[in-house]
Amino acid sequence: MFAESHTVVQEPLPQQEGVPAISSVRSAPVLQPQFHLLVPVNWYTACKRLLDMLLATVLLVLAAPLIALAALLVKLTSRGPVFYSQIRVGKGGRPFIIYKIRSMYHKCEQFSGAMWSKTGDPRVMPIGRFLRQTHLDELPQLWNILKGDMSLIGPRPERPEFVPQLEQTIPHYRERLLVLPGITGLAQIHLGPDTDLASVERKLAFDLYYIKTVSFVSDLKIVLAMIVHVFRPFVVQKWFFSLSAQKCAEAVGMKVKPE
Repeated sequence: MFAESHTVVQEPLPQQEGVPAISSVRSAPVLQPQFHLLVPVNWYTACKRLLDMLLATVLLVLAAPLIALAALLVKLTSRGPVFYSQIRVGKGGRPFIIYKIRSMYHKCEQFSGAMWSKTGDPRVMPIGRFLRQTHLDELPQLWNILKGDMSLIGPRPERPEFVPQLEQTIPHYRERLLVLPGITGLAQIHLGPDTDLASVERKLAFDLYYIKTVSFVSDLKIVLAMIVHVFRPFVVQKWFFSLSAQKCAEAVGMKVKPE
């Protein structure tokens, strides 16, 4: 049903401007994090996995028509598979396969290799821009929740091509692996896509703050903020939160470069 990922790199890639050096996936070991943060122990963290499964089941049924429509639009407007899979790094450094509706041209990284997306990325198809803006391309990840790879809310899972260099460059980076990665998260409603190491560091501050303060109320606020975020990007955080990367960094004992 899902196409094989074409983004797994077998040889080291040359460093590109704004992108950290990438190590080979084949040689990248599974990380064994030494965590300094502790996830709060309460009724919500104990039940979070069960709630994720219930919500993912309901949402997958409701979203099935949207997934089918998005898949049809991709099929009618581009060559290649409708769905694609990609290796990501999950909880505890365990690699898993993430599923998405394809928003980029087929085999677009065949010659460029793995690289971060950027504003106006020419690899993104016209219909793909709409899918990304509405986050419809992420809906197949509800299946990842049912499989136990992901949560509805948590740090976004990174590609293994980038993780070794990021953990060497940014202190505490591997601590974000303490929890299951999420379809959305605190960092995603505050900041745009990663463009350089400084942006990764700012997102990390939000991720670690989320891990330290996870609760039913915080997750509910993130869900509500994400719904509004689809229509008014990066404005709703002011309605639900009063946070900045600097405040989050101070709360978890790390430092970030000012924007």
